[in-house]
Amino acid sequence: MDPDEERRVRLENWAAMATGWERMREEREKIAAPVTEWLVRELAPQPGDTVLELASGQGDVGFEIAPVIGESGRLISSDFSPAMIEIAGRRGAELGLTNVEHRILDAERIELEDDSVDGVLCRWGYMLMPDPAAALAETRRVLRSGGRLAFSVWSSGDRNPWISVAGRILVAHGYMPPPEPGEPGMFVLGDEELLRGLVENAGFETVRIEDVPVHNDYPSVDEYVRRSSEMGGMFSRAWTEASDDEQEAMKEEMQGAFAPYAVDGGYELPGVALCAVAS
Repeated sequence: MDPDEERRVRLENWAAMATGWERMREEREKIAAPVTEWLVRELAPQPGDTVLELASGQGDVGFEIAPVIGESGRLISSDFSPAMIEIAGRRGAELGLTNVEHRILDAERIELEDDSVDGVLCRWGYMLMPDPAAALAETRRVLRSGGRLAFSVWSSGDRNPWISVAGRILVAHGYMPPPEPGEPGMFVLGDEELLRGLVENAGFETVRIEDVPVHNDYPSVDEYVRRSSEMGGMFSRAWTEASDDEQEAMKEEMQGAFAPYAVDGGYELPGVALCAVAS
């Protein structure tokens, strides 16, 4: 796929997902809370700082630090997708934030001056970019000396059964293509040594990476399917393509595959994010 076509498809996909993301914001942020807390703590923003959030989606991570940097500071809440920027703008207005600038920015070509921000946040964004190495190099370029980058990606698929188990079933039934090595995706940066190398090669001298567990609770397989479909994205598109009979067959397989994670009242599907701070 040529770059222009790839860009068009990515924008269409995010536009299609935007409504579901906005609708599921509260549920998603509850699950993401341990990662958000880690990123905010390790970025350690100060009053008056200028902080850039990349791939901000609805902007929730950046909005956590907006009160900390205060009116003398500035949060640049940015995303590749105009649809996501619209959602972030609505959310920022709901929160009454006045020190936030919403911008459409491509993380691989950040339209900011060198040495122009004190900190950068990116929650689960670099792994979905076509060229994360370029994005990390751009991040280093716009950071001032002594500035910090705090970001997260998902660890490997075997450590994230909350998404990988259903994904394997969809692949086996032919409704989802198997992941291509090196292609953007949930787990492409899930190897800690690979990730560390990418960050160091981008010009960061100090890199620390930690595992941060997350937990997804579902009362039933039906609820798992409902929430995953509401979020849009590849699962939703794949599930919609399946016939009713195929959906029932896949739900039976999921029930068996989820059995090791059964708890009173449903299932607790674990996950692990790799969280990094670099300077």
